[in-house]
Amino acid sequence: MSGNLVGERFLLLTFGESHGKCVGAVLDGCPAGLALTEEDVQSELDLRKPGQSIVTTQRREEDKVEIMSGVFDGRTTGAPIMMMIRNADKDSKSYEAINNTPRPGHADLVARVKYGGFNDPRGGGRFSGRITASFVMGGAVAKKLLRQALGVEVVAYSLEIGGIRASGFTLAEAAKNRYSNETRAPTPEAAEQMKRKIVDMRGKGNSLGGVVECVATGVPVGLGEPVFGSLDSDLARIALSIPAVKGVEFGSGFASARMTGLENNDEYFFDGGNIRTRTNNAGGILGGLSNGMPMVYRVAFKPASSIASKQTTVDLRSGKEVDFVVPGRHDPTVVPRAVPVVEGTTALVLADHALRAGMIPPVIGKQ
Repeated sequence: MSGNLVGERFLLLTFGESHGKCVGAVLDGCPAGLALTEEDVQSELDLRKPGQSIVTTQRREEDKVEIMSGVFDGRTTGAPIMMMIRNADKDSKSYEAINNTPRPGHADLVARVKYGGFNDPRGGGRFSGRITASFVMGGAVAKKLLRQALGVEVVAYSLEIGGIRASGFTLAEAAKNRYSNETRAPTPEAAEQMKRKIVDMRGKGNSLGGVVECVATGVPVGLGEPVFGSLDSDLARIALSIPAVKGVEFGSGFASARMTGLENNDEYFFDGGNIRTRTNNAGGILGGLSNGMPMVYRVAFKPASSIASKQTTVDLRSGKEVDFVVPGRHDPTVVPRAVPVVEGTTALVLADHALRAGMIPPVIGKQ
């Protein structure tokens, strides 16, 4: 497989499969001198690991990270940082039984055709949501680098699940509340409503989709390399590489199609010695470049494809249509566990562009 590397100056290579020995990341381009421990990465991984609540899969993985290279005496060395977690709670028997009956909504069939049947089909293999642990590992380093070098903070949360959309909250409230509830919602009220909807749908053998909103503050003006390396195009590219993502919008997004120019334009004003905009319909990005306002975008996730309801598929051996129920342990919605993934991918892109722009030096701090 190709296509497992992203970035130009801050590069992430991911590896591993859902039921293989491990899942991991190699991060190249991180400046030397950044204070980094396994605990820094582990705290981020703990936010996405499975088996934490009734609204996620009951597969239980410790997801204990091991940093294998690129760190010495608690500081990055400038060499590639290799990180990995081992797969322990894997039950592949059910996947052996359905190897010839591709699951609706999954990449089983297209992967089998593309790779001639040599791909690892267990748990979706390389196409599983489990590979997003690699995004979180790299993102954990990127978040710490951005915070220390530029004061940038990245906050994501479940804006909507199953049609229930949170409203009436500030960014500070979202940052405070998102990891204090099972659905990663920005308000306790939305969290409770979302949880009830998820539990009800899970009991019916079905699943839900939703929307993760991400806000980055402190982003300096000028990040982005138009035309094809613009900030929003790179963010969209990496977001659409997250399994189950089907849409991305920035600022007012698709709502802008129903606005007039006067409504959608963000008017400038002087805020002390700074130039700001009265609104933020652009989502902090103009012409592919960050404009100094909070960067705001949303990522739409489809309903989890593995459901406990009867569906129809094809038997590749008999050449007939058959009834089918997906076996195994699955998320009734991927949205809550996707929140730290979106944070991580966002941080990766921002760190890459900041390094490209020379806003982050090759050495962090002095000995």
